[in-house]
Amino acid sequence: MTTGRDVVFTFSYETYADAEARGMMRPPDRILQTLLNADEVAGLLVANPYRSIPSVLRAGFSPETGPRFAASKRGALITPARMRRADPTKLGAIVGEYRRYDSVLKRRSEQLGLRVPVIVTANPLVAAFCPFAWASSVLYFGRDDWLSSTSRQEYWPAYQMAYQQIRESEIAVAAVSQQIIDRIRPLGPSMVVPNGVSPAEWLAPLPPEPEWLAALPKPRAVYAGTIDQRLDTDAVAALAHSRPDMHFILLGPSPDPDYVSQLRELANVHVHGGVGRDELVATLRNCQLSLLAHRRTALTEAMSPLKIYEYLAAGLPVVSIDLPPVRGINDRVLVAPTAAGMGPLIDRALEIGPMSEAERRDFVSEHSWESRHRVILDLLMRSPLLHRSEVFRR
Repeated sequence: MTTGRDVVFTFSYETYADAEARGMMRPPDRILQTLLNADEVAGLLVANPYRSIPSVLRAGFSPETGPRFAASKRGALITPARMRRADPTKLGAIVGEYRRYDSVLKRRSEQLGLRVPVIVTANPLVAAFCPFAWASSVLYFGRDDWLSSTSRQEYWPAYQMAYQQIRESEIAVAAVSQQIIDRIRPLGPSMVVPNGVSPAEWLAPLPPEPEWLAALPKPRAVYAGTIDQRLDTDAVAALAHSRPDMHFILLGPSPDPDYVSQLRELANVHVHGGVGRDELVATLRNCQLSLLAHRRTALTEAMSPLKIYEYLAAGLPVVSIDLPPVRGINDRVLVAPTAAGMGPLIDRALEIGPMSEAERRDFVSEHSWESRHRVILDLLMRSPLLHRSEVFRR
């Protein structure tokens, strides 16, 4: 007989299909994987963010029941729908939308027979504005500081109010960095849960180089991740000019190809599109150096850079801009005040060289997602229930 607790999990602005397409590699995706596999979880409802009714119907399923969720026999997936996909920008309208979202989740949870479930959400608007009177508790998981996301600036007033609501309602908060915790200032339980790695991906024997990588001379320095405004392209260009002997690889999707146009002109800079997880692992494990060449912004200062953990899982030395979540991860992470000042550290990093295989395996085991999420599961499953304020303030 199952004695675990029922859970409702919600994404932020992406869907389960998005998570599957990217290989379940982002922190909320990994938490969902943990919930799917945890013995402590009895029933599980996974909720996508709002999507438009036309797009949901075009996909061929009912707006409230969603597509078949094949990942777990004990779970179900739901896609709440409305006429427009995007949230309204006025605070009152946002609160109304998420009260309706709450009603959809409540109805589906009851249909599944979930009993006073725990809520785990990666969306601060869900955590703050869904009443969840039918749930036992709420845990907000912060993977980014949404108040620093310039791409969502029109929602900053809503996020500010959401953080206040999370704080005053004493909602539990787990975040990838202390900076996010400090921004929210939660009065309820809180914890920092940095990013991690999957041992199954990183502990296999050394994979062969992808063909495109094998064509590039060594030494190779790699930056892996979305190539967007976080990347300091001027600093990368300066590094490439100062080290013509080294080949710099930018590996990941480029939402704005023009953003890296100056780098494409450099013979020792290679911009390569996004790849699957196996190819990412093979690429990192066959490079000599890794880079975190971010601009210093409020957003990057609050991140727990997943790529650094993956660089180290590959055994690579890291040259990084000095950001608070980067400090103290490993002595192979060399930090410079700015991306422009990273050049002098390259030779030192190459001298340090890769980890021994024993060191690398120890790092992967110590920083596994399983070990990261154990503290979250312990918090979710503890008795008595997490405190949730009976007063839903507005």
